[in-house]
Amino acid sequence: MRKSLLTLIFLLFSGISLTLQAAPKLVPAVPAVPATAYLLMDQMSGQVLAAKNENERVEPASLTKLMTAYVVFYEIQAGSISLEDPVRISEKAWRMGGSRMFIEVNKTVSVEKLLMGMIIQSGNDASVALAEHVAGSEEAFVTLMNKHAQNLGLTGTHFMNSTGWPDKEHYSTAADLARLASAVIENYPDYYPWYKIKEYTFNEITQPNRNRLLWLDDRVDGIKTGHTESAGYCLITSAKQDDMRLVSVVLGTPSEKARVSSSRSLLNFGFRFYETFPLHEAHEALTTMRIWKGESETLSLGLDNTLYVTAPRGSREKIKANMKVDTMIMAPALKGQAYGTVNIMLGEEVLATRPLVAISDIPEGGLWRTLVDNVILLFN
Repeated sequence: MRKSLLTLIFLLFSGISLTLQAAPKLVPAVPAVPATAYLLMDQMSGQVLAAKNENERVEPASLTKLMTAYVVFYEIQAGSISLEDPVRISEKAWRMGGSRMFIEVNKTVSVEKLLMGMIIQSGNDASVALAEHVAGSEEAFVTLMNKHAQNLGLTGTHFMNSTGWPDKEHYSTAADLARLASAVIENYPDYYPWYKIKEYTFNEITQPNRNRLLWLDDRVDGIKTGHTESAGYCLITSAKQDDMRLVSVVLGTPSEKARVSSSRSLLNFGFRFYETFPLHEAHEALTTMRIWKGESETLSLGLDNTLYVTAPRGSREKIKANMKVDTMIMAPALKGQAYGTVNIMLGEEVLATRPLVAISDIPEGGLWRTLVDNVILLFN
């Protein structure tokens, strides 16, 4: 009797232990954020971890200057302008209201100093001066801004000026602004570190960066604040912890304190409950398919770029790849050509979808290979 009782107790405790080990990691509800719209995204995977009204059109205020900087960086990289270029300050730029770096009319200031004044001090005067230098006028520069927005897939965005000055036709979305911030970080790594500079002095006037998180959180290294009476207090933040970088966007919060606390809550949520890791390397063979009438009988399929996945912590082993591949592949096959798709699944949730592409060229086979494959295909 005693032996049976001990066995029963052992089995009960063993069952409890097994139940605890099998329990999935739980992700709590997203923290309450007092914002008109917000979005939290992983930089490497592009996966959205939290969002509210992320596709609603809103006034971006000075977050606009991210695109102004993006266009200037693009022109520098293209060789059209340089950081050393002297820029003569127009009366229009000098007269700009709102936040300024206090440039003076008819004086010359370098592109580099104007960028610092726009990025760190959020100078409207610097933004207009840069726009005029790049395109001849702010109006012409705005056409470049909108073309870049189109190229980046920012379908909910339209610009009317380089500063974020209120205009009913000047709008963006939390999702678009996150993509724009991600593009700045990824495409211009030489200039992105400027966004973490805490203060800048020009014309003997020192002004602090308005992003207070640079002082409060060591993980934060950018990126831009915005505020008008109609837009509320806005903030795009990027932070890195270990190998994981997050981008958060909060729009329309009621105060500077609220935009800081909201951004910090979203970042803490993302870093605490999610992890990002490379799942498949670029040009790694994920599957091999029969190819007909080619020099080789097999074609290896993989990914053009390394696939990063963001998933709840502890769930990595449960992630599976679900591949759909063309059943009839004929030579020639060109490297990079898509022959199917791969869905990265966590249970029923699709974490990512990517095209499956040929990772090498397979040219057409000779006459004998073509003849043999024609016969096989005829009987199958």
